[in-house]
Amino acid sequence: MNHASNAGRYALGDLTVNRMGYGAMQLAGPHVFGPPRDRAQALAVLRATVELGIDHIDTSDFYGPHVTNALIREALHPYRDDLVIVTKIGARRGDDGSWLPAQSPALLQSAVHDNLRNLGLDAIDVVNLRLMFDVAGPVEGDIEPQMTALAELQRQGLVRHIGVSNATAAQVAQARSIAPIVCVQNQYNLVQRADDALIAQLAADGIAYVPFFPLGGFSPLQSSTLAQVAQEYDATPMQTALAWLLQRSPNILVIAGTSSVEHLRQNVAGAALKLSPQSVAALDGIA
Repeated sequence: MNHASNAGRYALGDLTVNRMGYGAMQLAGPHVFGPPRDRAQALAVLRATVELGIDHIDTSDFYGPHVTNALIREALHPYRDDLVIVTKIGARRGDDGSWLPAQSPALLQSAVHDNLRNLGLDAIDVVNLRLMFDVAGPVEGDIEPQMTALAELQRQGLVRHIGVSNATAAQVAQARSIAPIVCVQNQYNLVQRADDALIAQLAADGIAYVPFFPLGGFSPLQSSTLAQVAQEYDATPMQTALAWLLQRSPNILVIAGTSSVEHLRQNVAGAALKLSPQSVAALDGIA
């Protein structure tokens, strides 16, 4: 059966989700800016996620901006009781589509209220603080003001759980000293392996790791080794890359995004793919 539950389940705080989730970023227009090319198709993808057993959708109000959250609300509201919606704050979009920091406590508070309004929620299940010291990747820097502001929103009941994104191991530790952290969302995939040690540490502490760009993002993964292993399992390279992530560590949650129902079904089918130790070793060597 092609169902997200084939990936197994893991905890996000006091919530439990199927490890195969969905990332909504690609539902916005080109470069994650403006409306979707095909609004009806975007809504169909979202409705197909829940039909396939996905109960963890990752989004942000700066996708579009305001586009993906509006689509999620139109397609899925009123939400199923078991649907966990995770969003991100900490960035904004320029008029030219650029990605800009929005890290002050006032801007973070405003972003939470924007997400609540556009999603049609009274409280958000998980809010990730997207750090913006460098848009290209994690860079060290003090995050006490941002985390303190987010912890206050949690005390107000507007945020149930907190995560961090684009964070170094030191920043994860600092965040955990201020408030409980249920997930870390960083770039990670077959070739981007900088967080190997962090993933192991988080797994030991029961904290989820949610890789963004699990299939390479704007530059999809390409490898002759990946293609060869995929062929051995009569699978696509992308299904194989997702299966590798799910077997990499039990605390990894996959949020592969797509604007195609067909590709969504293919991604979810990857949850049932079990790779042999020899195949995993071959894929590990790609990095």
